[in-house]
Amino acid sequence: MLRTHPYAEADRIVVLLTKNSGKVRAMAKGIRRPKSKFGGRLELGSRVHVVLWRGRTDLGVIQQVQLLDGYSTIRNDLDRITSAMAVLEVAGQLIQDDHEDEQLFSMVANVLSTLNDLSMNAELIAPAFFLKALVADGAGPVVEQCVSCSKREPLVAFAASEGGMLCDLCRRGRPVSPQALMLLRRILTGGLRGVLLELPSPAAGEVATLATEAIEHHLDRRLKTLRSAATW
Repeated sequence: MLRTHPYAEADRIVVLLTKNSGKVRAMAKGIRRPKSKFGGRLELGSRVHVVLWRGRTDLGVIQQVQLLDGYSTIRNDLDRITSAMAVLEVAGQLIQDDHEDEQLFSMVANVLSTLNDLSMNAELIAPAFFLKALVADGAGPVVEQCVSCSKREPLVAFAASEGGMLCDLCRRGRPVSPQALMLLRRILTGGLRGVLLELPSPAAGEVATLATEAIEHHLDRRLKTLRSAATW
């Protein structure tokens, strides 16, 4: 479930990311009552099987809910909760209403499963999703050569507005260490699992910042989840 909004005295409008119908909005009637038939199954980030009725309007009405995975590990860790909410926020912006996007659905499901695994370093899971989502949306950052002049080395800076790395002669934007550039390349070229099994590092913090800037530029908006978390 991507997000939820209170409606009337006891209902909620929920926004679901679905495998075959993209983003779907539905009414969960009576969910805010103590004895709601939905119990705690319709929680943000939960993976559920939903039966809903759709009439002439775009807003469906939820009839039944089966909880497939509540991701209990995520819910007991503030950093993982924040990462999960950021992933859901980005997914909600990228996917269209009633428009199938099986790739994005699978990516989100995989990210939540990874966040629920304590063996994985949570710091880079959401940033890696941002980078992979950019690639899937046809806007993946250029990290093998200068995005301005095509020079291959040395690459020393990153500019989200220009779409990737810049060399020492074209440098603009944010400085990038060689270690962070290596992490970026590993994430984007199939080495993500190895990256997530490593201990946190200063380079990981750099990559997280760059990935956030890149997705925010692509969406043309700030991520409320991460900006709010930074002020706690």
